[in-house]
Amino acid sequence: MTDAARELETAVEERRQARERVEAVGEDDLRACQEAYRELLDLLERYEDTATGSGNFKAFTEFQGTVGSLIDDLPEDLPERETFEAVDDFLQQRRLSESDFETARERLEPVGDLVARLAEWDDARERYAEARRAARRRITELDERIADLERLRRLGDADLDAPVEALQKPIEAYNDAVREAFRAFRDDAPAREVLSVVERADAYPLVDFQSPPEALLEYVATAEAGTEPIPKLLEYADYSASKLDHYVEDTAALKRAVTTRRTYLRDLDADPLTVSWPPPPAERLPWLVREYRPVVSGFADESVVARLREVRDLAASEDYTRLRESALARSELSSKERERLSSGAVERELKRAREERADIEAALETHGPP
Repeated sequence: MTDAARELETAVEERRQARERVEAVGEDDLRACQEAYRELLDLLERYEDTATGSGNFKAFTEFQGTVGSLIDDLPEDLPERETFEAVDDFLQQRRLSESDFETARERLEPVGDLVARLAEWDDARERYAEARRAARRRITELDERIADLERLRRLGDADLDAPVEALQKPIEAYNDAVREAFRAFRDDAPAREVLSVVERADAYPLVDFQSPPEALLEYVATAEAGTEPIPKLLEYADYSASKLDHYVEDTAALKRAVTTRRTYLRDLDADPLTVSWPPPPAERLPWLVREYRPVVSGFADESVVARLREVRDLAASEDYTRLRESALARSELSSKERERLSSGAVERELKRAREERADIEAALETHGPP
């Protein structure tokens, strides 16, 4: 039995024992006894300073009367009623000292021990609930571990000698083309056109461009400087105010809009439109291309779009999944992981993880909710 299942079984047994201790007396009787016990302890606490000695006769008589009424009203069959009565008799003295209050508390200890069964039961139920939560967390961990091991095993089954170039070359050709096209577009086209293309990409969730800052977008759309390409705007941003005054009408506006966004403008490239290597799954690739295409068409010529279509068509190939698995294996399998696969260690770990998960699931199904 695994640790999580064993801890759950232990919690089940502790809960059972605690419940039986409560049922041996009766839960309702125990709760009534607990209420009376707490009330009496509260009276001892409240009157200890005022009902002792001879200084406050009113508090003394009030205390004794309240205790007497509390005990008289207890059910005849209340557990430990004799103990309550004995404490009441003890407190009905002509004078009480602080030591008498302490003695009363000591004489109530059998009642405290009895009602402690309720707390023990509550604690046992909470421990059981936590054991179930821990078991569920462990199942989640095992699910992730099993998925990782199954993926590792699947990669281990891949043909490492498969001709992945059949996928790699078209993807690299497209990536190179789209990067070059965007670089030329960014360097030569008006900044307002470049940022407009990037802004429109927001309509395509799979195109992961960072949206242009609103202030920058508004500036290039309305200011004459927006007709300049991005490298020129970055150059302007480095000018002193007196030098910049020769090139733009509102130097402060350019400084506000461009200077604080230089990093954004410098880092703007076509990476959000490239296809990763190893490539995405066959079912995802056409969706990716479908969203890339309208954005790419906004700045690149037909030759780049044609290369993108070639990438899309790869997913329809019967060999795509096999070649992709080979590419993943080459890219992601370390020498240590390959050794674990060849030695059977991965298969053994997978077997243990599945068995542990089955044990925990069985324990959870056997024992119901808290």
